[in-house]
Amino acid sequence: MGSVIKLIEYYLPQEGISNEQLEEKFHKWTAKKVYLKTGIRNRHWCSEHETALDIAVKAGKKLLETYNKEEIDYLLYCTQSPEYYLPSGACLIQERLGLNTGIGALDVNLGCSGYIYLLSLAKGLISGGIAKNILLITSETYSKYINPRDLGNQTIFGDASTATVITRDDVEHVYDFSLGTDGSGAENLIVKNGGLKHRFDADAEAVEDESGNYRTDNNIYMNGPEIFNFTISHVPVTYKDTLAKNNLSINDLKLVIFHQANKYILKYLQEVCDIPDDKFWIDMEETGNTVSNTLPIALKKAIESKKIKKKDLVMLLGFGVGYSWGGTIIKI
Repeated sequence: MGSVIKLIEYYLPQEGISNEQLEEKFHKWTAKKVYLKTGIRNRHWCSEHETALDIAVKAGKKLLETYNKEEIDYLLYCTQSPEYYLPSGACLIQERLGLNTGIGALDVNLGCSGYIYLLSLAKGLISGGIAKNILLITSETYSKYINPRDLGNQTIFGDASTATVITRDDVEHVYDFSLGTDGSGAENLIVKNGGLKHRFDADAEAVEDESGNYRTDNNIYMNGPEIFNFTISHVPVTYKDTLAKNNLSINDLKLVIFHQANKYILKYLQEVCDIPDDKFWIDMEETGNTVSNTLPIALKKAIESKKIKKKDLVMLLGFGVGYSWGGTIIKI
């Protein structure tokens, strides 16, 4: 008994933020320089009163236009932008999508590796006979964590949501996983305030960093050099390990899709991993880094563009906040 990805949909908020708008706001970098540094031209952000749960539901409804919701028997929801401390966002999505009450539903708090972990959980639930048709939803609104005077992070992150159905199949289409975790790097990508250890501080004053960006502990902090060091040390190893665990080589793959962090990092990783241009996918110009959403969006676009087709093998690899990372190979 195996698992197969049956359907993917995604949703982008209506509010687009272009490089030209960032140039007009900050006057520090030109639109062209932002693109050359990141590979991003536009990103989408939620409106003030729109939440990750709101757009998660929109992605779910889009998918259910072509898939029978009565068949869903488990819901997995990945976000780091929760609606509440409790209850679970997955419970709220179940009600708002009108899914059956006789299903399992739970949240996963992970960032850029989140889609890989959802796939691993779904595969386990199906192989264990616990579920047959699982709805995976990712949704993220990092824009709400970014200080309005933080140009660095505003150039990178976009909001988005995705919905995927993975179902039981006679043939295994989701191969073995390579997963990893290292919490020693937690403070290199973090929002310190807002939880129970450090409550949200409405009076916090923004402080300028060495790059001229402003933030408080209520905002997202990313130590760029350390995140880069983590990425270049862990991703190539995970790439090789994912191939080895599945007894495959790059020649067996039609496409490799890494988490769409930014173009500079992706091109560096491509070179280190020695992946040919025709097997490496970069598609983030109009979305930016959408965290747990980048892999399903990129996979959907690769399918729509006919870059990959039925029976092709594709590697998916996510990495980031946590630190957390993971890779797998799927058969389309």
